[in-house]
Amino acid sequence: MGLFSSLFSKSSRSDRPADLSALRCDVHSHFIPGIDDGAQTMEDSLALLRSMSELGYSKVVTTPHVMSDAYRNTPEIILGGLEKVRARLKEERIALEIDAAAEYYLDFDFERKIDGGGLLSFGNRFVLFELSFMNPPDNLNNIIFKLITSGYRPVLAHPERYTYWHNKFEQYEALVEKGTLLQLNIASLTGHYSLSTKKIAEQLIEKDMISLLGSDCHHPGHISLIREARYEKALHTVLERGKLLNSSL
Repeated sequence: MGLFSSLFSKSSRSDRPADLSALRCDVHSHFIPGIDDGAQTMEDSLALLRSMSELGYSKVVTTPHVMSDAYRNTPEIILGGLEKVRARLKEERIALEIDAAAEYYLDFDFERKIDGGGLLSFGNRFVLFELSFMNPPDNLNNIIFKLITSGYRPVLAHPERYTYWHNKFEQYEALVEKGTLLQLNIASLTGHYSLSTKKIAEQLIEKDMISLLGSDCHHPGHISLIREARYEKALHTVLERGKLLNSSL
């Protein structure tokens, strides 16, 4: 496996780093301190945001977790935290624009949140949501339909990480056909999550199925992975096509 991993890595690498400034905006991160498993202090947040600026980003849409039985974040909590981060960015003279939405977990309460009409979205009413890593939800198609008919545009976070679809690529195709946008984690291209996750990520890019790239940044380790991912040929490919929605946000 070590030899295979080495060969796989070499075959997918470029000798020059991709220019992430072409993305302009990151759409998936955890930079508001102390409200989920991302940054825990304001100093953590500022350090991560400095690094994002150094990587070439001029804007981030940070997306704290919203989970009914873990991170019970509300729009008030998230937007209140956003204002504090904005104030500190200004004080520190960090030239980075920041907005906030949320990463909603498709749990028993998500449908009620949709019905309430108060989902935090970004761009053209994009709503970022994630699934269980253990099993696909039985009501996924119903949730997608409800989001669309409620005026939202569903964005599935890191589809390449749902291993139960790795041998069922037609599931990804069906999601796109139903109107779901796919957001790929840049770090997935490094093989950090698994080689099969890297393979699916590359396949989704090859088939031109990715609409948005995200850092999913929680901590400095993710910054290091993004720096490494800049040398992945698949990242160069998706950036050079010029079809990603990031730069329009």
